[in-house]
Amino acid sequence: MASRAITLSHPAKSLGGTVQLTGSKSESNRALIIEALGRGNVTIENLSEAADTVTLQQALAHVATAPRDSQTLIDIGPAGTAMRFLTAYLAVTGGRYYLTGSERMKQRPIGILVEALKALGADITYTGQSGYPPLAIQGGLTQAAQTVRIKGNISSQYLSALLLIASALPQGLELQIDGELTSRPYLTMTLDMLAEAGISHRWTGDTISIAPQVAAPCRLIIEPDWSAASYWYAMVALAEKADLFLPNLKKHSLQGDAAIATIMAHFGVVSSFENGGLRIQKASSNTPIQGGELLDFTECPDLAQTVIVCAAAQRRDLSFTGLHTLKIKETDRVAALQCELGKIGIQLTEDGSIYHLRTEGLFRPGHLVIDTYEDHRMAMAFAPLALLFNGMQINEPDVVEKSYPDFWKHLKQQGFVIS
Repeated sequence: MASRAITLSHPAKSLGGTVQLTGSKSESNRALIIEALGRGNVTIENLSEAADTVTLQQALAHVATAPRDSQTLIDIGPAGTAMRFLTAYLAVTGGRYYLTGSERMKQRPIGILVEALKALGADITYTGQSGYPPLAIQGGLTQAAQTVRIKGNISSQYLSALLLIASALPQGLELQIDGELTSRPYLTMTLDMLAEAGISHRWTGDTISIAPQVAAPCRLIIEPDWSAASYWYAMVALAEKADLFLPNLKKHSLQGDAAIATIMAHFGVVSSFENGGLRIQKASSNTPIQGGELLDFTECPDLAQTVIVCAAAQRRDLSFTGLHTLKIKETDRVAALQCELGKIGIQLTEDGSIYHLRTEGLFRPGHLVIDTYEDHRMAMAFAPLALLFNGMQINEPDVVEKSYPDFWKHLKQQGFVIS
């Protein structure tokens, strides 16, 4: 039965041994679309067990067996990546589809992607509020244009969704990126994974071009999830003693969230790659942040909550930028952070595009209760505080199923007491 709340503590305050992380959700979701368009040439190893990936995998299996002469319902619940990637995939796949999701999903914008697909010739209709799911999609588009222009400072998933289907378009695709590019590593990951499947591209200036082509026979091996590793970095930073090994993580990763290794050096965590994986240890001191006390999350927004909570716990009055996409995620993550940090006397204030952390009011309440806002990253970003706040309560802990189903099990293995 689903748990409404758990209480979390860690009597020993020390961590050690090995934590085996699930495959990357970001890589897995891209691999599933590449496989679906790969005409049987693509196989996948170490697929993520995250709920988002399972949802996308089930949706694609449903599409593969769906009748083409009647409308097929696809409900992806809260899976945001699945919504973006399926919108593009269904547009080029024969059949009629009704694509919907959770109530929160119906509040998350998708208009920029839909309008780009319609410019290419897709037949997509908003069945509720314009610019938002649910969507009625008549698949198998007749291509009307080869070039589409899309803003770079919105969700990189819109751009990745278009690039993943580009090789299946009769004329291919020229994707022109307008303005500053947010979350560049996620776009690079998409292109690198397409290249692993033999699908080539050209990136010249602000234009990425992909010609019509078919995936080559290949096996896509999914690296463990650096986003999941980020929570262990925060735990090492807040523990009294820590020496953890995370197998199979790579020094030269496709994942932008590998930036956590560099960021957490500023919070007293030493990273070393050895024996086919990553070792992270508690250090005796922090390293200075170059360019002052400002951290930029433009290229790795999924790390922001974890790092901000860790900084608050260490009483670090840091500033942050690159948080603009956080407001359209599973929840408004900025507002959620402000509310939950306020419970321990911390302020996160907005000053244009920069946010400032004020930690002078930090205190330990008799009973700390953290709300998770239907957001997996809220639960996992705040969980490391149990190393400092004994008996901390986390509401709706099952949200972690979305990206890291074994999170609480792994915490128990590391000495956390969960009741």
